Amino acid sequence: MKVLNGISIAVVVALVPQALLGELLKALLPIAPQLKTVITLVALSSSMLPILIGVLVGMQFKLTPIQTASVGIAAALGSGVATVDPDGGFHLQGTGLVINTGITAALAVAVVLWVGPRLGNYTILLLSTIVVITAGTIGWVVTYPAVRAFSVWLGDVINGATGFQPIAMGAILSLAFCLAIVSPISTVGIATAIYMSGVAAGTANLGVVAAGFGLAIAGWKANGMATSLLPVLGSPKVHMANIWGRPLNFLPLALTSVILGAIGGALGISGTPISAGFGVSGLVGPLAALNAEGWGWSAANIAIIVAVFVIVPIALSIASFKLCSALGLVRSENYTLDFK
Repeated sequence: MKVLNGISIAVVVALVPQALLGELLKALLPIAPQLKTVITLVALSSSMLPILIGVLVGMQFKLTPIQTASVGIAAALGSGVATVDPDGGFHLQGTGLVINTGITAALAVAVVLWVGPRLGNYTILLLSTIVVITAGTIGWVVTYPAVRAFSVWLGDVINGATGFQPIAMGAILSLAFCLAIVSPISTVGIATAIYMSGVAAGTANLGVVAAGFGLAIAGWKANGMATSLLPVLGSPKVHMANIWGRPLNFLPLALTSVILGAIGGALGISGTPISAGFGVSGLVGPLAALNAEGWGWSAANIAIIVAVFVIVPIALSIASFKLCSALGLVRSENYTLDFK
């Protein structure tokens, strides 16, 4: 739970800037070229996610500054966010494998807790080296290839749903991505790994939309407006601990995602590998749908997109939460977020 909490906070800090500004600034770039610097900055901030995961996981375990920094380095090494450039140096891209980042951070904490008390005055000299050599090596050499293979396999399983009719496919992909977005699994990583596109990406993205609005509405009374909007404007991953700590909390989201995905499949909502993991954050999903082949910025299409990405998920989320609440399965307090 402490690892999940650390990941959740890191996602908010590292990914929200790009989610809020990325696509919006790209749309404005032709008339304001000076915004390119801002786009570069928010994109680079997302690649800092692995380091933040390590640091914030370390803080969850109340480690010292030296210990926390060591965990941050190890997490970055195990994330795969940086690869060796044949011409020298390293190539930094994306956010890395979130699952393996968390695993590596957990291993690093274990090493710190076991070795730390034994180093005494030599802590500042030896701790970071020991953590990098042990946890960093395991994360880079051992677990990363296995976790990457698992992620690709999982993506193949999800992509296999495209063999169904659009409505059934939409429901399955939406549910799968609704679950993935509240787990350590990177939805964007899965979508890009298997080149998900078209209706598959669009309906998968609606699962993220269902999770975002569902969590916002479910936790509205407990969290207040600003915090409740985090899973919509930022990422539903902030609720990972709430969902996995009490799996029944996922039920309202599942109901909404299945219905919303089926609707999206019927309407032919499309997307891209990137949009498949972002929901409505930064308008990434809606813009990708409008720009898809066969769509466009007509009044009718805009109305459909607004309905599918905002009006319908809100209505479904309210109905799903009220139903599950009436059955005594969930209550708003189950979705409380505390970042203190």
